[in-house]
Formats: sequence, C-alpha cells, structure tokens
Amino acid sequence: MLGVRTMSVPNYQAFMQPLLHVLNAQYPHPVKLGEIENKVYTQLNLTAEELKQRIPSGKQTYSNHRLNWAKTYLVQAGLITQPKRAYCVISDAGKAALSCGEQINNAYLKQFSSFKDFVQRSKKANVTSCESETQKPVENDEQTPQEVIESAVETMNTSLRDELLNSILAASPLFFENLVVDLMLAMGYGGSRQDAGQATQYTQDGGIDGIIKEDKLGLEMIYLQAKRYTDKTVGRPDIQAFAGALDMHRAKKGVFITTSGFSKEAKAYVNMIEKRIVLVDGEQLSALMLSHNLGVSTKYRFEVKALDSDYFLES
Repeated sequence: MLGVRTMSVPNYQAFMQPLLHVLNAQYPHPVKLGEIENKVYTQLNLTAEELKQRIPSGKQTYSNHRLNWAKTYLVQAGLITQPKRAYCVISDAGKAALSCGEQINNAYLKQFSSFKDFVQRSKKANVTSCESETQKPVENDEQTPQEVIESAVETMNTSLRDELLNSILAASPLFFENLVVDLMLAMGYGGSRQDAGQATQYTQDGGIDGIIKEDKLGLEMIYLQAKRYTDKTVGRPDIQAFAGALDMHRAKKGVFITTSGFSKEAKAYVNMIEKRIVLVDGEQLSALMLSHNLGVSTKYRFEVKALDSDYFLES
C-alpha cells in the first residue's frame, strides 16, 4: 500500500489547502479546476518529474488525480461550492478555514456535518454482506478511493502472477512448450492454433520448442525456445545455441521464454547479432499471461461508474 507520498507526490489531503488558497485568490470568479491546477502544483513545489507520474492504471497523473479528489472532499464539506458544472468557487466556510490557521485535512473536515454524512454514506456502501453492521471499513486517509482499489487489484495480480509461475513449474516440459505457443497465439500471432502454431517434438527439435506464423499467411515464421528454470539464470551460451538453431532453420526471428531470468551477458548478446531474438523472463511471462487471459479466468468484476456529462447537456 502507498504511504504518505507516492513516488514523491503528496497524498490528496496535501492538495486541499493549496487549492483553497488558489481559489481564494480567484474569488469571486468561478473557475475550472484545469485552469488553476498548475498554480496548485506550484504551491506544492511539485517537480516536472513528479507531475509525470501516473496512477497504476496509467490513465491519469497522480497530481491531477489527487487534486480532483481533494476538490471532491472540500465540496462535500462545503468549503467549495460549484455554481455550475465543472466550475468551483471558495465558500465562506472555505475562507474561514484558511483564516483559522489550522491544517486543512480530513480530520479538520470532520467538524462539518455534510462531510460526516458523506463519510458515513461511503462507509455504509462499503459494508459487504459478510460483515456485521458493527464492523467498519478501514479508513485510508493517504490514498484516494480509486487508488485503494487499484492498489488492491495490483496486490492480487502480483500474487496471481506468482501462482502462474508455480503452476508452470509444476507442469510437464511439453505442457510448457504448448503454453508458449498458446501465449503467442493469444497475443495475435498467426490466427488459430490449428494453422498457425505448433510445439515441436522436444526430442528432435534441434533447439526449437515451438514454431508460429508471424502473420495469418505465414510469410515469415517465428521460432520459440522455452526453458523452465527456478533459480538458474539463462546465460549467453543458451542464447548463442538458440541463435545457432535459428541458423539451421534459416530463421531470422526468435523468442526465448524462461520462467527465471536472463544474465546481463545474454541481454547484451541479443543486441549484438543481426537476428531478432526477443527475451521474455518469468516476470514478463506471467504478466503477459495475465493481460491476455491465458491460464486465468475472471473471478470478480466490479464496476466503477462516473458521471456521463453528455447526458446532461441541454440543446
């Protein structure tokens, strides 16, 4: 879970006071958040590098994401009003909050009944059917609700990636060779398994564990090598042997996949040769299986909904 700062970006509560200061300077004119966000970032001394950092989904920067949530909480507490869609104005309560000299955060906002009602509504919505009414969800004042969800999903996916690798290591070598071909097909190479991919007989493969068409017409073939290792690192000699096997088949492209990792020498070697050999280690392998739904199935599905602004546009 994230701490007070994520990759040096302050948590969403730290955005509250600077946002109120900027809105106070704009008073009484309503402004869009996007028009003043850079002024807020300047007050927080965020660097250009920090402003580029994105939340786990990659869809939004931490700075913009947390600024929006800070605004949401201040609106719920009544320190900001929204006279029209997407526009903000500091309220009298917001001005009073700045004048009192206290740190404006969730603890400060709890004095406002509207904010307490908001928190209680959020807690009630988060109580699951398996919880008793006396149980309360754990409060998280460091992360926004969306970050909590994304962090939890990432934690579960990390565990699942470990399970995938353990399952591969427990299976037979032939199963792993077929899995490698299935993964390439799932990634869009070659079309169907019947006409696009095959696993070779590993007793007579000459260093090749699978063959797949680069495209549906089979204009060029991609040769595969699969090594199930636990602690052993794939070194340069293994890659050189694979490159030699490609020569035997007059092939120009290959993918070497392992459940472990590659040495620095192996990685350097593939950049020195004319052939195009892609190295896929265990971490990348499990991530690719997860993203292409190979060996996994959806257990839970949650919908996070947002306002459809277009619906409320009046002609």
